[in-house]
Amino acid sequence: MESSQTTQIKILIIRFLGLADVASIGLPAIRHYQKMYPNSEIHFLTFAEGKDIIELAEPCVKVKHLAKNAWPAELLPAMEAFLGLAEEIIGEAYDQIINLDTSFMPCFLSRFLKDAGERFMGNSMNLSVQGLIESFQAQTLQPEYVQEPSRYMESTFSGMEKWYTRWWQSRYVPENGYPEYYLSQCCQLDNLEFDMAIDVPADELLQKRAEKQKVILLANEGLSAYPELAELKNNLQQKGYFVWQESLSNTPIKMLLAMLKATDLMISFPSELYWLAKSVNCPAVLLTDSGSVNLTCPEHILPILGENLPSSEQIIDKIEAIFS
Repeated sequence: MESSQTTQIKILIIRFLGLADVASIGLPAIRHYQKMYPNSEIHFLTFAEGKDIIELAEPCVKVKHLAKNAWPAELLPAMEAFLGLAEEIIGEAYDQIINLDTSFMPCFLSRFLKDAGERFMGNSMNLSVQGLIESFQAQTLQPEYVQEPSRYMESTFSGMEKWYTRWWQSRYVPENGYPEYYLSQCCQLDNLEFDMAIDVPADELLQKRAEKQKVILLANEGLSAYPELAELKNNLQQKGYFVWQESLSNTPIKMLLAMLKATDLMISFPSELYWLAKSVNCPAVLLTDSGSVNLTCPEHILPILGENLPSSEQIIDKIEAIFS
């Protein structure tokens, strides 16, 4: 796709997966293409609550989404659902379709669009849709084919081969970890200005609380398996910190982001909530092993050595060192 633009063009970007994935990969990609094509009409195709992220962060982008109950778990019904979605996409007459997703069904969708003559770039299935259906009917389709991207995926991005490497062990690790590496190196978004910020007002109640004491989030999703969680929370409260815990699944995304924005520090294992915190500039301490640090690039870490988790005392010492 040429980088100069003389007339308005209509672009569809595809990225499914979870909330954090849409925030950390979908949103920076949208902003990249907005800068490349300032007069373009950008649409974004995603799944379930992913639409809430884009509608909050980029209200001018038209969001198409597949609801949770519209993506069947079984392969054949899922194929039928995605073929129906493909017909809708073709009806939109896009000038360019870009699939940044790596999971099977979006790649299946992309292959159908590609074979239908749509102007397409990005990741797709390496079999034709007809070939896949014939293999399925003949019962020769191996389960590994739909489970492993290295078997089913091909890409117009020549950098996508890097996705299969242990790039986090190399010399080049971008400031924003995996999302920035994926977009800049694998998807080859040249001169990417990585921007996943979401502008929401801070939660008023927590913000008032933060005027009197430091506000700490113990992330339920990230710390549910931490054996000293109750002790950690109690000790932090005794030291005068305000501690809150929240379930990602039970809180509307706008409210959750507002609460994160009013929070001084989040404590978690690597989790989806970490990327949402990052989108509103909430600092985090991640309990992580050395192999995962370059995937997330957190502000602060507490190392996990083998099966030895940091104690609650070590976490509190880290918190107090940060605030001091």
